[in-house]
Amino acid sequence: MVTGHTSRALRLTAGLGAAVLVAGVVAPSASAEPDPTIAEVSDRVERLYHEAEQAIERYNTINEQVAVARTDLASVRADVREQRSETEDLRVQVEQLVLAQVDSTGGVDTTARMLGSEDPDAFIASMVAMRSYSDHTADLLTSFENAQAQLDLRVQQARAQLADISAAKRQAAEEKATTDEKANAAEELLAQLEEERAQRIAEREARQEARAERIAAREAEQEAAREDRIIAGAESQVSRDGNRGATTEAPEPATPEPATPEPAPAPSGEVGGAVSTALAQVGDAYVWAAQGPDAFDCSGLTMYSWAAAGVSLPHSAAMQSTMGVPVTRESLQPGDLVFYYSPISHVGIYAGNGQLVHAANPSAPVNVTSVDSMPIAAMRRIG
Repeated sequence: MVTGHTSRALRLTAGLGAAVLVAGVVAPSASAEPDPTIAEVSDRVERLYHEAEQAIERYNTINEQVAVARTDLASVRADVREQRSETEDLRVQVEQLVLAQVDSTGGVDTTARMLGSEDPDAFIASMVAMRSYSDHTADLLTSFENAQAQLDLRVQQARAQLADISAAKRQAAEEKATTDEKANAAEELLAQLEEERAQRIAEREARQEARAERIAAREAEQEAAREDRIIAGAESQVSRDGNRGATTEAPEPATPEPATPEPAPAPSGEVGGAVSTALAQVGDAYVWAAQGPDAFDCSGLTMYSWAAAGVSLPHSAAMQSTMGVPVTRESLQPGDLVFYYSPISHVGIYAGNGQLVHAANPSAPVNVTSVDSMPIAAMRRIG
């Protein structure tokens, strides 16, 4: 059950991201500052994607907590209904007991009834038993009324918690919308700069190609003249021309970049099912808050993958980081979940050979990357 302290923390947490995003991303500056470079805008886009992912993971966590709060509230309401029914039954029993007692006395006081009884001892014993039963009933009634008051208080608390979480959910959605707006603006600027860069590259390549053609033509002319001199000249002249031709050394061949290692073969069993499912999603789109089957966010992908193996995970990277058991970087095995950043806002599933399957951000589909490509915060073994 979500506590009042948790709900207050949710309100505070959900409001922080929007304040962080107040700083301008692509707004024009009043001062004559130079236009941002491609690298600077790319960094802004990556930073905004990360902020957006933090916002959507908070949104996912709040969704999970709202579901828990609603379940708790339904349970409390059921308890209250049952308790009220039991209390009402007890009240009816007490009323019947009082009426039966009045009917049995016929309006005659207890002393007169005792004096007129053929067996005063038996009469006294019955009265003691009735009084004991009445006292016990009254105690039970008091206990049930106290319990009902406590349950009513729980209902009020649960309603307040649900209202707090719903407000935090709305705030998280607003925060995500603000982040999306800034990310879209940065992407538009990045696209414009990349287009200008492509034009500059094309113009530079055209100039380089024309220069290369001129150089080739000049070298061809020089080579033809050199051959004519070799044929017509003396042996010493040929030797000197050969030395001049040997001054240019051939460039060393470029060293090819090492290939990215392939993920390890998926293990068998539940773990194998989770890893195979994750790898099968490579190429699918990244969509905020999506959990499959054709689009995912980071925690949606890990939840979907482990669901295929029969293991239920919440749709929240922060909540998933509390599942299973912790492991070290050295002991990582395929199927382990790897969490990133502080606070935790990203998660992927380890595929072996140092490789991670994850849904990165809207700029890239689900892909395989190095497990060390981001700052690791935690690692957990599921299943």
